[in-house]
Amino acid sequence: MSVSLHDRTAQQAECAKLDSLNKLDRFLADVQGRAYRIAQIATNHSDDALDLVQDAMFKLVEKYADRDEQEWGPLFHSILQSRINDWHRRGTVRRRVMGWFARSEEDEEDPLERVADEAQRSPEQHVQMSVSMEKLQEALQALPLRQQQVFLLRVWEGLDVRQTAQAMACAEGSVKSHYSRAVHTLRQQLGEHW
Repeated sequence: MSVSLHDRTAQQAECAKLDSLNKLDRFLADVQGRAYRIAQIATNHSDDALDLVQDAMFKLVEKYADRDEQEWGPLFHSILQSRINDWHRRGTVRRRVMGWFARSEEDEEDPLERVADEAQRSPEQHVQMSVSMEKLQEALQALPLRQQQVFLLRVWEGLDVRQTAQAMACAEGSVKSHYSRAVHTLRQQLGEHW
């Protein structure tokens, strides 16, 4: 029994679609941990950060799975930054309306603290690294949101100026200014730790 040209073309299209979905799965698996940290620093809340990352992942798959693989990084971070900005706007409204209610955050263990330390540091080095990371997180959380976003996208995600501008829907000059201010502020605050 011979396979028709139409059937062969349909099979090739199906294989290409599966290959693209596999690449998208690998992309999402690679970016999820760093994206979670970005969202956690931006929100200072583990559950909200996880929700924001999951929402951004779903939106990328839903709207942009058919795009070129090179576009996924900036698109994903653009979606994530949009979700983070929306979260901050909702929080501002919520604080204005319900300012008299105090929200207590649960003390949760950071999932990154459970990762095995490959370097086998000494206890003193481990304590110093812990203190340094805590100071870095505090300093990042103290940055204005746009500076925080630019710094995390540039340094942690490794996006270039153009990709960062695309992800944040702003001009490249704005990215450069925010990044410069963030680095200057972090250097002043973390001099002894980094």
